[in-house]
Amino acid sequence: MKIVVTDQDGKKHELEGLDGWQAMEIIRDFGLPIKAECGGSCCCATCMVHVDEKWLDKLVPPSPDETDMLADQLDSKDNSRLSCQIIMNEDLDGLEVTLAQSAKP
Repeated sequence: MKIVVTDQDGKKHELEGLDGWQAMEIIRDFGLPIKAECGGSCCCATCMVHVDEKWLDKLVPPSPDETDMLADQLDSKDNSRLSCQIIMNEDLDGLEVTLAQSAKP
């Protein structure tokens, strides 16, 4: 499966995704510029991405904790999600996200 990630400079990267992995883990392991300071425990929001609108309905809705974390981010948008809370599966093959400026190390 694939995940298409646009970095903060506008460059697109097609990454090989793994079923059951967090999108954040895939992005980080491919060496793209993402902080992900808490390592995926939904407590820092440094892995925020903006999800392409056509994919929003395919994602599990955000938890209250994720919603609270997103609300505190200056560059949060209606399509913002924490990439550590997006668990890849076959339904998300081709998922398109853009790394938030606040996620840049």
